[in-house]
Amino acid sequence: MSKSDAWKNWEGRTVDGKYPLRQWIGNAEHSAVFVTDRPGQNGKKAAIKFVELNGGDPEREAARLRAAASLSHPHLIRILANGRCQVDGASFLYAVMEYAEEDLAQILPQRALTPTEVGDMLPPLLDALSYIHEKGFVHGHLKPSNVQAVQDQLKLSSDQVITAAEVNSARKRMGVFDAPETATGKISPAADVWSLGVTIVDALTQNLPSQGQSDPGLPKDIPEPFRGIVRECLHLDPKMRCSVSDIRARLKPGASMPLQAVSAASQATEIDQGSSPEPVNRNRAFVIGAIVLIVAALVVWGLWPKTRQGSTAPAATSEQPATQPVPSPTQTMAPTGAGGGVKHQALPDIPPSARNTISGTIKISVYVDTDASGKVTNAKLKSSGPSRYFATRALKASQDWEFTPPQVNGQAVASAWLIQYRLRRGGIQASAEPAKR
Repeated sequence: MSKSDAWKNWEGRTVDGKYPLRQWIGNAEHSAVFVTDRPGQNGKKAAIKFVELNGGDPEREAARLRAAASLSHPHLIRILANGRCQVDGASFLYAVMEYAEEDLAQILPQRALTPTEVGDMLPPLLDALSYIHEKGFVHGHLKPSNVQAVQDQLKLSSDQVITAAEVNSARKRMGVFDAPETATGKISPAADVWSLGVTIVDALTQNLPSQGQSDPGLPKDIPEPFRGIVRECLHLDPKMRCSVSDIRARLKPGASMPLQAVSAASQATEIDQGSSPEPVNRNRAFVIGAIVLIVAALVVWGLWPKTRQGSTAPAATSEQPATQPVPSPTQTMAPTGAGGGVKHQALPDIPPSARNTISGTIKISVYVDTDASGKVTNAKLKSSGPSRYFATRALKASQDWEFTPPQVNGQAVASAWLIQYRLRRGGIQASAEPAKR
């Protein structure tokens, strides 16, 4: 049995008597993440991460996780609870965290971010890093998979942060997102700056800089101020790297071109908890199809759909010029006779900040079943598009549709429909047609 299959077999169990494992999300070699419930929150989702205690110092690891749970910032994933448990004779630490809909690593295989999107993404990341460093911690794992979206907020993961006083000579450099000095067990705020620089390059180009180079031969199309910021982030000597405050200043309009390199804060080493779990079974390449502050600053390109022929109900739209706010109204549509039709339509509730960053068209399809009164009894995604963020809102809206039921021998009967949504920056369209299930 593969490691992934072994983790997936945990689905359906309850941990610590209160955390049901609803769905396996993904895993690394010695850790895994599941969807669970937040106790006392009426089924509200949370994420629970398990880290196998395979040697090392379990008490120190537990203390590190408790220290991470003490952090509280609007742009950090909150750790809601943590503890230790035994599963199948093995010991694990676990952390229950806010549930993130998507992350940056899921969008970059589809397209690079625009400079505007990166400019929107950086301020919340810089605020989170400043807070972590001021509290005496280092993130240590800044990379796209740890840049996450919780509803309309961009947040940085927090379960792997370490105190700046920790030392771990066994630390190994995992890849280009790790600063070169981490190979010797040294980590400091300057290492987070390196990781941020690599993340910026990846976001803008979908490529990583070459390892072991202070000036990695950046692509010519990286615009300022990002080009200058990245150069100052990727010095091999951590003392030569810019600071978080330098980057923030450089992003301000009218900032001067050069960045002043500054000495980094005191260095420490980290305990390596392994790489963050890779997303699994996502038919999209932890989008933050929307990371907004930004959530939707991270949405992939779509194609404008052709008009469907023979649809029972004509497409209704909330199209308006992109420069104006676009409401999400519902519309009442006339019955279409014995064959049934749309009586009441609901459009997804999507904030303008999310919709305004859509490029092209996002298409989402939802199957719904109705009872004999025309009310929706069940809704299921047929096609979720590139972003779980938008798909979840479309699914929720579908539950509020109402239909005029078709007639059989003069009697109203249950029916099935396919609702199709087309999301664009300027508005949202929706149509429905009878479906065979």
